[in-house]
Amino acid sequence: MVSYGIIGLPNVGKSTLFNALSKGVRAEVSNYPFCTVEPNVSVVAVPDERLKELQKVFQQEKVVPTAIEVFDIAGLVRGASQGEGLGNQFLARIREVDAVLHVVRCFPDPQVVHVEGEIDPVRDIEVVNMELCLADLATVERRRQRIQRAAKAGDAQAQREWEMLNQLAAHLNAGQPARTLEGDEELRALLGELFLLTAKPVLYIANSAEDPTLSAEAVRAVREYAAEEKAPAVEISAQVEAELAELEEEEEILFREELGRPETSLQQVIRASYELLRLITFFTGVGAELRAWTLREGATAEEAAGQIHSDMREGFIRAEVVPWEVLVEAGSWQAAREAGKIAAQGRDYVVQDGDVITFRFKAP
Repeated sequence: MVSYGIIGLPNVGKSTLFNALSKGVRAEVSNYPFCTVEPNVSVVAVPDERLKELQKVFQQEKVVPTAIEVFDIAGLVRGASQGEGLGNQFLARIREVDAVLHVVRCFPDPQVVHVEGEIDPVRDIEVVNMELCLADLATVERRRQRIQRAAKAGDAQAQREWEMLNQLAAHLNAGQPARTLEGDEELRALLGELFLLTAKPVLYIANSAEDPTLSAEAVRAVREYAAEEKAPAVEISAQVEAELAELEEEEEILFREELGRPETSLQQVIRASYELLRLITFFTGVGAELRAWTLREGATAEEAAGQIHSDMREGFIRAEVVPWEVLVEAGSWQAAREAGKIAAQGRDYVVQDGDVITFRFKAP
């Protein structure tokens, strides 16, 4: 299951966003720093309109959407890398997630304390990023100490790693996240081994006021900063979204139409983060269950089978595949088969977003 960690300074709306994303799971929201000590966790179903159409085709009793795991991590402050505000404990939580949702305050509200005194989105981003960079520097330094003797002794592999670590340290010292460091596959592999905080893919979330005009300048600053880093950014009013998330579905749809906010915060985050992580969805409809599955873009049919069960991957024979819209148009699996729309694919077939797949395999 793909996991996301919500990070940012205290009092920027992280827990409010968490409540909006995880309908039914409530996080404490207070006007003081560190009201979240232990991270709130929620498993959230990924909305996918294609499931409704496919259910008409398969007529299954049970529909299981794919899901994501969301962690609401306490706010980071200056000195977090040195333990300020229980920083080390909170930083460790970030290592557990696949990507981070960096919430940046763009809303003016004199009733909500700003830990830095005033709204300045770029400064706020840089405070958090610098603390993550400092934590990563400590990781890099421990690695350098471990290989220093071998590098000095002339070990070619250790010397190459020493060079890359020095390059990485200089980049982090400049307050630049590891994910923005350009390099070859060897450097990418090293970053993977180090599990650096700043190597995590990031989606910047500009948390705006209910009236977007009050946050326009701040939101623009977030988007420009994200663009320089080549990272995605979305604008969300976490407070409005949290309130809408408490309504019944039909009532929520009506209010969204009135407010001109057709997409939920979850839909916006899912769309942007799926592009960020290069994720796709495929579907299976076997027995009484229609199910959606998350897969990395470029994964093969064999890997998709393994996503369901290791026995299915080991005993893989073939995959029978049809695009979801073609299946819906045909009206049934049998009709699609008779029309020659279902293709038999081998283990190396690259799964496409929206594929509906039946796996044929030999049980062990």
